[in-house]
Parts: sequence; C-alpha cells; structure tokens
Amino acid sequence: MSKIVSIGTAVPECKHDQSRILEFMQQVYALNAEEQRKVKFLYRQSGISTRYSVIPDYSLEARDWEFYSPSENLEPFPSLEKRMQRYSQYAAALSLKAVQQCTASHPDQKITHLITVSCTGMSAPGLDLELMELLNLPATTFRSSVNFMGCYAAVHALKIADAFCKADAAANVLIVCTELCTLHFQNEPTIDNITSSMLFADGAAAVLVSGNKELEGLTIANFYSKVALKGKKDMAWELSSKGFLMTLSSYIPEIIGADFNELVTEAVAAAGLQKDDISHWCIHPGGKKILEAVHKSLGFTNGQLQPCYDILRDYGNMSSATLLFVLQKIMGELKKEEQPTIFGAAFGPGLTMETIILSA
Repeated sequence: MSKIVSIGTAVPECKHDQSRILEFMQQVYALNAEEQRKVKFLYRQSGISTRYSVIPDYSLEARDWEFYSPSENLEPFPSLEKRMQRYSQYAAALSLKAVQQCTASHPDQKITHLITVSCTGMSAPGLDLELMELLNLPATTFRSSVNFMGCYAAVHALKIADAFCKADAAANVLIVCTELCTLHFQNEPTIDNITSSMLFADGAAAVLVSGNKELEGLTIANFYSKVALKGKKDMAWELSSKGFLMTLSSYIPEIIGADFNELVTEAVAAAGLQKDDISHWCIHPGGKKILEAVHKSLGFTNGQLQPCYDILRDYGNMSSATLLFVLQKIMGELKKEEQPTIFGAAFGPGLTMETIILSA
C-alpha cells in the first residue's frame, strides 16, 4: 500500500496577466489587424487570467527586456544553450520551495527515494543531484528521473513511487515536478506557437508518497493508461537548436473527448468501481477546450471540474506539475469526515492518457 501524504507547490516571482502576455505576443509576432483580432479572441477565451514565469520580459516594455533582444522578431533569438542556462539558474531553487512546503508537516519522514520530473530542461548532473545536495539527503538515496514525457509525467512518477512503496513499507518517495515552459517561446507565428504561448507557464510541485500505513493521506488504489495512436502527430515535443518545439493540434480536445468516457469506464472497472463511485475529478487542465471536452464526454452538469478550471485560470498549463496543483487544491478543500474517491487523468504526447484513482 502507498499513500500520497502531502503536496507542495511553488511558482516563480514573475506574475503575468494574460492581457500583458497578449500585448507581448502581438508585438513580437507583428500580426496584421485581422490576425491580431483573432489572437485577442483566443486569449480572451483561454480561461486563463494569470501565469508565472522565470522570465520577466512578458510584462515589460521592450527597453527593459533582459532575456530577449529588444529588436524586431527578437533577433538574435535565444539559443537552446541560453534557455538551459536559465533553467539551471532557477529550477533547483523553485523545486526546493515546493519540497519545503510539501515536507513541512512531515519533518520526521526520512526521504528514501527521489524522483525528479521535467520535460523543459535536462542536464547531467541534473536536477536530482542538485536537490539531493540542497536537501542534504544521504549519498545512498535512490534517485530516478522522468524526462520528456510531458503533461502526464506526474502520474508516471506516481506509478514508480507506488511500486517502491509496495516493495518496501519503509519507503518515503519524494517526487518533484519542475517545468519552466516559458523558456521555450518561439517567435514564428505558427498556430502551434501561438497556442503554446497562450497556454503554458512555469511551476513546480512536490509530492510525498509513503509506504507507512499509519500516516494520513490518500491511498493509491489503481492506475490505468491508454494510448490513442490516432493522435500521435497531434501532440509532440521536440528538441531544436532554438529551444524545444511544441506541436499542439486543435484536434486534441476532439480526440480526448471522443475517447475519455470509454477510458474512465475501463479505468474504474479495473479498480472494481463504477463511475458513480467517483466523488472528485482531478483532470489535467491542458486548456479550456480540453476541460470542456472532458466535461461533455462525461455528461457533467454541476461544476465537477471546477478545481481544474480554477488552476487553469490562476496558473495556466504548467505541464507535469499542473495535475498536482489541482490535487493539492482538492485535498485542501476536503472536509475531515469525507471519504473521497478521486479520479485523476492527464494527457501527453502519444497521444497518451494516464489515469490514477485515489481513496481515503
């Protein structure tokens, strides 16, 4: 048995209103009047009010930019090396903030395993060793890294943690998801780039998973995953010399919406449950249209996805960290006497759909 004992979250200091980011994008993309109206409409319909970034430029006048060149089309455009330097500068400190919040209520639980998760920055030695040193963990700490799996990677990391805890009841696994998505802004006004620049943000989340039955928390009941291969070209994440390139098709909500109810039916059946047994829904808010597609697919009517919409509104899409932000919100709103059964789901390249069921 394994339990999610606590979750901590953190965001960078630079908070950007969605309207200010829109102004930045319209300036950089040099759109004509009709194109500007279309982009403005998309931003207003995004369901996002604020996002956070390690880059202050998105809310500054061009003369005050410090990451991008204050020139036409941002040339010379930041190289992959410059972006990874910024990742190295901020990722560990942001991760540490999330970890400190996560472990503050459980200072006596010694970390035995460390799993770091990211698809927005990689190096060797990497974030895992930086955190191991910052947290003063023993040199014998088991560590692993989940890289480049996208928005569903937190569920994959929880699978690994669950296996560790089932193998060793004394295991305390710390998962840290850190994503600095805004480092990978691209200045070519393609639909993929415009969509990505409208949705993605920076953030970190840490979760403590323990094999200790005596601790309070949410028991990990079951995992279930499925790949919709028809969507493998609709969501992708690739390396390039000028940063990571996102493919984000407008068909993704349609693909998820078509398959999601069937996925839920299969997942709850595999856990010996029915859909009506689920009391809370923790769905990755990859975008407003994705949440709307899930809402429609499941026939919801009474705000079952409100925590997901709230996180999207206040933070945007922080890739792998986002699902844990939603779960933290749900856990914080639970009443003491509640016996919840929580269904979580996240989506990523493949098109991969990962689910998790948690119970009190």
